[in-house]
Amino acid sequence: MVKYLDNNSGFRQWSANKDSATKKSKLGGFLWWFILFLASWWLLSFWMTPKPTETQAVEEKTIIEDLSAVPVSEIKTEDIAANVQGLRIYDVKLLKFAKNGSDTDAGVPVSLLSGEGAFAEVGFLAPGTTTPVSTTVWKKDGDAFVWNNSNGIEYRRTITVDGYVITIEDAIKNASGKEISVAPYARIIRANDMPSSAGVYTGAIAYANSDIEHDDWHSLDKKAFAYSTTSGFVGFTDQYWETIVSVDSLDQTLRIKKVGNLYHADAAANPVSIAAGETKTLTTNLFVGPREQNVLDMANNKIAGIDETVDYGWFWFLARPMLWALNALNSIVMNYGVAIIILTILLRLAMWPLTRKSYVSMMAMQKMQPELARIQKLYANDKVRLQMEMMKLYQTHKTSPMSGCLPMLIQIPIFFALYKALLVSVQMRSAHFLWISDLAAMDPYFILPILMGLTMWLQQHLQTASNSNTGNANDAVAQTQKVMKWMPLIFTVMFAWMPAGLVLYWTISNVFGIGQMFYIKKKMVK
Repeated sequence: MVKYLDNNSGFRQWSANKDSATKKSKLGGFLWWFILFLASWWLLSFWMTPKPTETQAVEEKTIIEDLSAVPVSEIKTEDIAANVQGLRIYDVKLLKFAKNGSDTDAGVPVSLLSGEGAFAEVGFLAPGTTTPVSTTVWKKDGDAFVWNNSNGIEYRRTITVDGYVITIEDAIKNASGKEISVAPYARIIRANDMPSSAGVYTGAIAYANSDIEHDDWHSLDKKAFAYSTTSGFVGFTDQYWETIVSVDSLDQTLRIKKVGNLYHADAAANPVSIAAGETKTLTTNLFVGPREQNVLDMANNKIAGIDETVDYGWFWFLARPMLWALNALNSIVMNYGVAIIILTILLRLAMWPLTRKSYVSMMAMQKMQPELARIQKLYANDKVRLQMEMMKLYQTHKTSPMSGCLPMLIQIPIFFALYKALLVSVQMRSAHFLWISDLAAMDPYFILPILMGLTMWLQQHLQTASNSNTGNANDAVAQTQKVMKWMPLIFTVMFAWMPAGLVLYWTISNVFGIGQMFYIKKKMVK
């Protein structure tokens, strides 16, 4: 990226004569703002990496209930295994994902809602009659769980699993002889106990009135949140996993708060009237699984809006196709590191015409330097005539002092889009490449950041090696060039803590750029 700006070309004279040697050039100002932006972004990501939140004293306390009398059964498919205990579902194991994404933990799957006091609960509230509670002992009747109260009301619960969506259907048969009202509710209780990464939203999430609402852990430490909606869902999201519950009701209230050490997310629906002798079925869907877009797209059939829960950042329109391309390439080469290399080369090839034009323009401006120097000296006291003559010269050579910036500007959104794609990709957390065991985490040995810095320095050195130093020492662009010499070192330090997959992309991009430079120069000589 640096190569397009770091050139001692006619742009130096053009800028110096326009703004005077004592003023900063627009290019220099842009570079300084860009450097400050990247440095600030890196410092924020380093300082604001999510850490386990401290326990805070609050008025409410979590009530510990004795469930020892409630039998525990297991539901299991090829994707998940979970414990069912009365109204509660907990310790959901994702059988296709290793705990730490490494071979040594291949036999230990990721487990959600497994910490102390963590569970999902689906229940009822019914004034004037009794309903099953967390300590209620249900009877097993085939694939269903059955409980009858003293008023002749039967609750028959059936649990089915489709992918990572657990569907709870409660058929309520009213044989009490009078109309009753039953209000379904669902809640998820858990701690902030999952590892995360800066740059990825984690915390509570709600879907209210067709909008995604985010309340991070830090916000929940301070206050509670509530949303009224016609339909929606509520739950929690981590870097790679989601636990979301959705009550199939047109009117409900979603609430999120912290109680003691744990975070609560619940959905309370309006009461449903059940006439005497009538049976009505209430449905609740619980998603406990990975934040894979294809998985969420499938779950969207039962939980509307869940496919929008992954935050791809400002450049989502690039991040999603890039993530799709990485997965497609990986299915062919069977290695995400190699897939990143191939994707990088494809992106650079797509930008080839623009990059070639930039190089040709740069070389043309180098050839123009003697003529630019002559014009600068001839019209030193006539700034208007100087600008006119310089514009004529640019038009004659069909070039522009800003043409070298275009490839860099295109790479900025690509960079941030890939950054987001790598951070939210579940597959990337277990992706191996050479000495790297996790492409979504930093290089533990800092080898890639050093290689990236070296290739960046070489690219910059080759870019400026043939330039003549004809400008004066006070020239704004000359001063910018001095700053640019430190860019490889600055970027090496910044990239040291970034995902290894992102550093791999930047390194390969530098190597490809160096090869492009040699090739285009050779063609120009011929």
